[in-house]
Amino acid sequence: MIIRSLRVTNFRNYDRFNITLGSKMNIFIGNNASGKTNILEAIAILGLTKSFRNGLDSDVIKFNRKKASIEGRILNNRQIKDLKIDFLDKNKDIYVNSKKVQKYADYLSNLNIIVFTPNDLDIIKGSPNIRRNLLNMTLSQISYSYLVTYNEYNKILKTRNEYLKILFTNGIADKSYLDILTDKLVEKAVLIYQERYEYLSLINNYISDIYRNITEDIRIIKIEYKPNIIINSYDIESIRRSLSDTYKKNYKRELNAGMTLFGPHRDDFNFIMDNNTDMKIYASEGQQKCAVLSYKLASIPIFKENNGTNPILLLDDIFSELDLNKRNKLLKYVSKDIQSIITTTDLKNISKPTLNNAVIFKVNDGKVERS
Repeated sequence: MIIRSLRVTNFRNYDRFNITLGSKMNIFIGNNASGKTNILEAIAILGLTKSFRNGLDSDVIKFNRKKASIEGRILNNRQIKDLKIDFLDKNKDIYVNSKKVQKYADYLSNLNIIVFTPNDLDIIKGSPNIRRNLLNMTLSQISYSYLVTYNEYNKILKTRNEYLKILFTNGIADKSYLDILTDKLVEKAVLIYQERYEYLSLINNYISDIYRNITEDIRIIKIEYKPNIIINSYDIESIRRSLSDTYKKNYKRELNAGMTLFGPHRDDFNFIMDNNTDMKIYASEGQQKCAVLSYKLASIPIFKENNGTNPILLLDDIFSELDLNKRNKLLKYVSKDIQSIITTTDLKNISKPTLNNAVIFKVNDGKVERS
């Protein structure tokens, strides 16, 4: 999978630009605050329909403009697709080959991306919600069934939470309806647990080798999946029984809380070094950054196996995050059969062979020019 071309109009600090990207490594060079990250954001939005930054959709529209557009031509397994997203004040419209797409779930598989930004240190240091969002973003691109099931789970979860509040305030409300909602929630949760467990198990097949290749650190890195219920086995019946029993035992607790306290919406996972060291507590920032980067790179072969094509790799200001040795090891790693889009403030200490094989763009004051 590659992006052949990218066009934006009235997006962030850009009036417009239209560029043709190389099929392998693309490097965008410019000063801080010149708009390099905005280019990666545009590509990420084109793939995910939403930004990796916080804020409203309308925030991407350039000041004093009424509409912003992102367009991209995608080549995937010899098939070309034209993707477009229009942002208006209060809504956005999504198109594939000029046809409007009504459901986001029908769109996401068109452009698979992996993003690494300086803020990704929060994946280890931050709240469980950040790690769950990362899981959901990746699995929604890899598995259509996961995306549909997770959306259905959230709808049932919202209804169940609302009915728990009704039961708490109205003693004559019918508890049997809650039991129906609980059974439906369990049904959806089983697939979510299974797919998350399988995905993180696959990540563990790759993450240590990638970490070692980038850092030359021989320590073992792994991901520890931490659902908030006890699951002894990830077969359908074991998960169903564990979650159902948990809801029965904690009915009064959830009733008093007015919300569903157990399920995959409370999942978490940890980065572990050498089998028992929690990297959130004991690892240096440098080790944490490399662990997160290794985690994201480990998903590349999983995308390839499930979708039949490599995702596109977006690396924002990655060179400032790594020393010279790690930088060049990473560049050697990502120069394989994958399209990468990288931002940087300078090209110093990047090997000539790497630069010779890359397409370089200069970014300055809302202008993007191929060097």
